[in-house]
Amino acid sequence: MTDQEDNQSIIDFFEKIEKYYGSKTEITEGICTSNGDFNANYTTWNLFEFDLIRSAYRNNGARFMMEGNGMYYEIDAQSIIALNQPGRNKFEFVERLADNVFRITKLRFHYKY
Repeated sequence: MTDQEDNQSIIDFFEKIEKYYGSKTEITEGICTSNGDFNANYTTWNLFEFDLIRSAYRNNGARFMMEGNGMYYEIDAQSIIALNQPGRNKFEFVERLADNVFRITKLRFHYKY
């Protein structure tokens, strides 16, 4: 996929995310220090669950944000190096935060339709 196609798929995702409002949302986040190798030896994992109530793009800092009750999560738009869709209502963002620091954000929406 070209950079332009990657950028368009990211824009498309956030333009259509409203359909998931009200859905239970699972975010599995992994931070690794080995050139994007997300195996257990190099990665720290976190899990968040909430009902998605809103999303937006924050111009200050170029961040995509998702919000639920008592939950707020951001993805650095300028650091995204990949967006994959491994299944229906499942998405994976990979960010390069520094030379050897990567974050994968796996989103799973329990969408009713």
